[in-house]
Amino acid sequence: MPKLISRRSAPGLVLAAVLVAATIAAATASARPTRTHASIKACALLPDTKSSTRYTLFDAPYLSKAFKAAGVPATVLNAHADPQKQKSQAEQCLAQGAKVILLDQLDPASGASITNLAVGRGAKVIDYDRLVVGSKASYYVSFDNVKVGKLQGKGLVAALRANGKYGSHPVIAELNGDIKDNNAKLFKSGYDSILGPLYKSGAFKKAKAGDQWTQWDPIKGRQIFDQILARNGNKVDGTLAANDGLAGAVIASLKAHGLKAIPLTGQDATPTGVQFILAGWQSGTVYKSVRKEANAAAAAAIAIVKGTKVPGVNSKVSGTKSILLTPVWITKANYKLLFKEGFLKRGQVCNGQYSKFCK
Repeated sequence: MPKLISRRSAPGLVLAAVLVAATIAAATASARPTRTHASIKACALLPDTKSSTRYTLFDAPYLSKAFKAAGVPATVLNAHADPQKQKSQAEQCLAQGAKVILLDQLDPASGASITNLAVGRGAKVIDYDRLVVGSKASYYVSFDNVKVGKLQGKGLVAALRANGKYGSHPVIAELNGDIKDNNAKLFKSGYDSILGPLYKSGAFKKAKAGDQWTQWDPIKGRQIFDQILARNGNKVDGTLAANDGLAGAVIASLKAHGLKAIPLTGQDATPTGVQFILAGWQSGTVYKSVRKEANAAAAAAIAIVKGTKVPGVNSKVSGTKSILLTPVWITKANYKLLFKEGFLKRGQVCNGQYSKFCK
């Protein structure tokens, strides 16, 4: 009888052993993230894909490449216009061991919150492209954004001279970025320094309801420009659009109303923006070499991770040590610079109906 009981118990013992082994394996598997907890050293938090295509086309790949080349484990994330998601991404990065965060914030409040979180966990923050004014960030990497606006203002004036409208009191509309974006305010201060005196002297006239903030939303920009045209009897002689997306909205509105091209600015040197320049619908765009900006920011982050001196610091903005780069105004005359510097590929611009404009 004891032997019989022993035989019948054997499968049970085997099953128990299997269950114990499975439990140990599961426990081991669940413990793996803890063992690889500190899996990154740097993290880049990008804001969205809507305000500009640059974050997907340029920033993300350039940043990833720079960190990889330096042998620094890093991750690049996009918040898709959700401030809470960006904060959750920051939490994720810090949990993975990030010692430095490149932050391109969506709004000042969430930017400050993320910065405080990171600094409280012992990490350093680099404000990337947009400055979080008054935050605890260690560095700021961007372009001279007031100069960006001045290039746009001067570009619009030059285009009005070229088409003969400068001397006939042209009516001007301004589609600004997002009032919550410090960069947008800096751009506006730049172009208003050029256009303001012309309004004051009466040389230029500002369109009725013609100075509005758009939240960097091309759809909203289109709606606003449609309304501006309606308020001004379709007579708008030039438009200061703060970036290429907003310029595209103006162009769509002009076409929908059966109107001709007018002097029009942009920013970011997107493939579509350059195509509009070549086709005569857009006067110019501001080229900010995202590769240079991304490399400068990555170099700063890498230096912090490795405990070396941060290179390239050349200014101080609102008390924050800053690395400011120089923007370039792009027109039909010099658009090939974008190909030469590898910012855009010729095939991204010179295709389809736009091929005939490329020489």
